Amino acid sequence: MAKVLVTGGAGYIGSHVVKFLGEKGHSVLTVDNLSSGNPEAVIYGEFLKVDLAERFTLEKILQDFKPDMVMHFAASIVVPESVREPLKYYRNNVANTLNLLEAMVKSGVGCFIFSSSAAVYGIPEKVPVSEDAPLMPINPYGETKMMVERILKDLAQAQPCFRYVSLRYFNVAGADSNSRIGQSYKEATHLITRALKTAKGELPKFYIYGTDYPTKDGTCIRDFIHVDDIAIAHLYCMDYLLDGGKSEIFNCGYGHGYSVREVVNAVKEVTGIDFPTEDAPRREGDPPQLIADSNKIKKMLGWKPKYDDLKYIIKTAWQWEKRLQKRL
Repeated sequence: MAKVLVTGGAGYIGSHVVKFLGEKGHSVLTVDNLSSGNPEAVIYGEFLKVDLAERFTLEKILQDFKPDMVMHFAASIVVPESVREPLKYYRNNVANTLNLLEAMVKSGVGCFIFSSSAAVYGIPEKVPVSEDAPLMPINPYGETKMMVERILKDLAQAQPCFRYVSLRYFNVAGADSNSRIGQSYKEATHLITRALKTAKGELPKFYIYGTDYPTKDGTCIRDFIHVDDIAIAHLYCMDYLLDGGKSEIFNCGYGHGYSVREVVNAVKEVTGIDFPTEDAPRREGDPPQLIADSNKIKKMLGWKPKYDDLKYIIKTAWQWEKRLQKRL
């Protein structure tokens, strides 16, 4: 069994990874500053409230816990906000990651899994997009993810004992099938979550940002992947690194996409609620289409997604939203 330090483990994706690590019997320590996370989402292992700006605190934690690996989820992730507040994103996503990596090097921890993003591709020339596609981010969020990937590459070349996997996520959605954890951000930004909150009546209407993209119905197309499939992929990557695997980058998606209008219609069908929508101008930093070529992680690590079903993704997210409503 491995000892794993998880940064940002009280957040959406991190908490699902912690869940699977705990269920497999691994020893988990979660650190999170709770800027957007929820300590109740950490259902296995120990939790410490720590900000990654506190480098010396990180060093002490690493030296005391002595993890075999660090999984890093503690990033700011809202694309439009990154356009409005780029310095926030460079400080948290790049500078704080440097703090973490420096603390790891000093403490002798050499395995790292990085929560990256398809945003590094920007507007890809070819879809589905593979890992060797040019990196051309079109917003500060994507720029910060690309910068960290370059830092990791340089660090691995300089420090032979340091190895990493960078997982480039596509659009993560859904929730734990038993509704124990899910998205619980104060202000919903994910498409499916916003649609469900509109169905619940928490939002007055659902805005469709951009209807003139060069797609089949004029709205953006995205590759939606269930959060449990993403989480399980991290365990495959962990086993790969701990078995001595070299540094790698993997896409993580299903290889096909749905338009915003198709998702809205599916949400209405699953919930049985015909909520209002309104067409709105494009948002800054949104590419027309992002679909993953995930053959590399399937062939190299044997990862096989289990939940490639848009209605199932929406159903689990809806069950979680209804549970949140009961808590209020």
